[in-house]
Amino acid sequence: MKRIIQVCLVAAMAVSMALVAVKTPAFAQTKTAMTVDQLVAFIKSSVQMHEDDRKVADYIRKRIKLTNKLDDRTVEDLQGQGAGPQTVLALRSLTDATASLPEPPPPAPKPVVVAIPAPNSEEQKKILAEITETARNYSESLPNFICLQVTRRYADSAGKDNYRLLDTTAERLSYFDHKEDYKVISVNGIPVTNQKHDQLRTGVTSSGEFGSMLADIFDPSSQTEFHWERWATLRGRRMYVYNYRIEQANSRYRILHQESGREIISAYHGLIYADKDTQMVMRIKMDCDLPPDFPIQNVSLDMNYDFIKIADQEFVLPLKSELQSHEGRFQVKNEIEFRLYNKFGAEATFLPDAPEPLPDDKTKEQPAGAPKP
Repeated sequence: MKRIIQVCLVAAMAVSMALVAVKTPAFAQTKTAMTVDQLVAFIKSSVQMHEDDRKVADYIRKRIKLTNKLDDRTVEDLQGQGAGPQTVLALRSLTDATASLPEPPPPAPKPVVVAIPAPNSEEQKKILAEITETARNYSESLPNFICLQVTRRYADSAGKDNYRLLDTTAERLSYFDHKEDYKVISVNGIPVTNQKHDQLRTGVTSSGEFGSMLADIFDPSSQTEFHWERWATLRGRRMYVYNYRIEQANSRYRILHQESGREIISAYHGLIYADKDTQMVMRIKMDCDLPPDFPIQNVSLDMNYDFIKIADQEFVLPLKSELQSHEGRFQVKNEIEFRLYNKFGAEATFLPDAPEPLPDDKTKEQPAGAPKP
């Protein structure tokens, strides 16, 4: 990770230097020593940032001095990834200039991950029974609390996962006696009053993630099929992962298409991640099975829980939920974060400006095994 960060920093600095170099001829003769790896990172960054081809090429010719050999294959790879024609010509000149330099060092070998053997069939049944018991008792274990719920809505009209932020809503969420109550605090950082949670229901929205999805998956009437999937690591903790499926006849998951007024009950499937030490479900991934003629082609949910302290006692509470749907090329995504938990009745002031989004590593799955020594 340290090496990746260093390369990225070098690439970012190089892009900035390229722009400065074009405007500041006084530094044109000062060359920056780079390895081939750093040069490759710089070119990839310039492609992603849509830097001007001629400026990048000019920067390469005037400012870069390689410390090892650049070969034709690397140049061809960069061309295939979008390097412009002038940039490629400048790179070709570097291949000639560095022909006598040593080859770049080989990439560091990836750590060998030791696979953890799956539990046998009897152990899998026992583990699933323990997970089921804790899941069915989850709602009863929840404390009364308040927290800040931040909803960021995104849309992409081209269907290329190039989302733009539509709005950010901050709400005070109170959970008392197993009931949720929402008070809208701000929209896009601007304080609001007398606006209700239901008035925000445009596009794809969701609520009730605290226990309803979990309860439905483990409800006996759902007749959920579970099968062992794999081990995983989530937020530094070892997880059991099971896949599951609920057929349409046993489902209670409703999807409404607002424009047509059409509503269906959908079958769905996905994964559950349960903490090895506590058997608590820490993540639910879900994909709906939608009929071909339904206006919405895809609905998926990724719900993460975490261990949260409230009044010096630890509980498993929602951390982040991501709901996505596709209608033709139009894609929408809601990211809902649950922050600043406190006990119910405590004095808590939530500012209009929403906190920065949680870093990706908070919800990213890591390999289950440990690197082999």
